[in-house]
Amino acid sequence: MIFNRNETKEVAVLLGAGSMGTAVIRRFAAGRKILFGDISQANLNRVCEEFIRSGYDAEGMIVNAMDKDSIEAFAAKAASLGQVKYYVHTAGASPSQGTPEHILNLDMTGTGYAIDAFGKVMAEGGAGLIISSQTGYMFPVPYEVEQQILAAETDELKNIDFIKENAVTSGKAYMIAKRVNHLQAMKAAATTWKQRRARINTISPGIIVTPLAYDEFNAPGNTYQNMIDSSAAMRTASSDEIAEAAAFLLGEHAGFITGTDLLMDGGVIPAIRTGAYKLH
Repeated sequence: MIFNRNETKEVAVLLGAGSMGTAVIRRFAAGRKILFGDISQANLNRVCEEFIRSGYDAEGMIVNAMDKDSIEAFAAKAASLGQVKYYVHTAGASPSQGTPEHILNLDMTGTGYAIDAFGKVMAEGGAGLIISSQTGYMFPVPYEVEQQILAAETDELKNIDFIKENAVTSGKAYMIAKRVNHLQAMKAAATTWKQRRARINTISPGIIVTPLAYDEFNAPGNTYQNMIDSSAAMRTASSDEIAEAAAFLLGEHAGFITGTDLLMDGGVIPAIRTGAYKLH
């Protein structure tokens, strides 16, 4: 049976086919061509089958989200399918899932490669979204260092002295990488993506319950519980809540929003900033 006879479809792309990314895609990709990218063939098979059986037009591609050539091939594949109108990036590792070097390579440099690659193929009126983290607000980066980050090419980021000197633990590497994500999107919004007449933003979620998040929930100490208890919301959030905000930022009603970050943390960062919660 042919479910959709439209030969020309907008393309929606997701790199990092986990629960949060797929929740975002499901929110707005009906009637569009979906391209999933992930390092795991088994995960791609599972996600594609789930979406296809739900009436979506989807396919997958193995992508190493730390490898520039692999990401550029992914972008080229997306462009071959039609007009790339949406790009969502959730590929990353949390502090409990890798060394400082791995986290910088994946969460910072790899994200930069993706922003660069899709900045060359986005269709006019398209929109991108990078899923960052509330931790991007937890490790202050001096203004002059942010200017260095904005001026640097993606391959040069790890050579910035501030990053080399401070990304010495997985936690600090993660915080720095997520702040760099904000700046990467800001730079792209003003340069490469602007030239394509496309928008790009970031969302910084707080504590979201996903299967991978349990690696952090089970880490030593009570940091996550303390953050939940000190926040105004006093709870965790779901991927579907992030997807609602993502759909807004990717949609036509956010057409005047680009190069900015939406903090969705239930009030953790306000608690830290006001001294109501001490981050140890």
